[in-house]
Amino acid sequence: MLNNASQPILSIRDLHKSYGDNPVLKGINLDIRAGELVFIIGPSGSGKSSLLRCCNVLEHVSSGSIHFDGQDITHPRTDLNAVRQKIGMVFQHFNLYPHMTVLSNIMLALRKVQKLPKAAAEQRALEALSQVNMLERASYYPDQLSGGQQQRVGIARSIALHPKIVLFDEPTSALDPELVSSVLEAMRKLKTMGMTMIVVSHEMGFARAAADRVVFMDGGVVLEQGTPQQIFEQPRHERTQAFISSVTSRH
Repeated sequence: MLNNASQPILSIRDLHKSYGDNPVLKGINLDIRAGELVFIIGPSGSGKSSLLRCCNVLEHVSSGSIHFDGQDITHPRTDLNAVRQKIGMVFQHFNLYPHMTVLSNIMLALRKVQKLPKAAAEQRALEALSQVNMLERASYYPDQLSGGQQQRVGIARSIALHPKIVLFDEPTSALDPELVSSVLEAMRKLKTMGMTMIVVSHEMGFARAAADRVVFMDGGVVLEQGTPQQIFEQPRHERTQAFISSVTSRH
């Protein structure tokens, strides 16, 4: 599924974002290639989640540009609904509708946004559930599921739209530790299928094992990026070194 290696699927240039007088992103430059799993790490408040939210225009940028699949998605005339169907997002909290079954939760956007006929929407929803090993829970309601299962439904809901890239914002931070592994396994399976993913997470073991590239952010800038081996074993920047030593000493 990797396309032309010279052409990034997502290209961020001199991206700035401020909330009032508070600058949270200060000139981000980052390219994401098709099929890559890129992990963004860094201390709380470093701008990681704001960066993700800019990437699917949930937040409007203050200046700079984001090109996705050759289109400037920060342009005022961009069709944001069309963009968000191609840029999936998985949040920390699952945001499932409690009164709807798992299958209905996933079919909703397929019917309302993509206007698929019911049979086609159901087929695609079942395929997505199968990809995250949740097919046997299709008729369950969210309150009948564990947190890990609900998050896997959240992932299925995102990939059912057939996005070109999926953004994960702390997908396991609301979960009990024993439920984390099933979510990470679902993400690992997506990677083997060629899905392009950007992940903000504190799951350093997963980053080390599964990421193609690790990006370290601090204070609203990218300080360093490289392979997991480079970042975890030979970080060049002293802030990266301090962060890596603090997170590895806690685990």
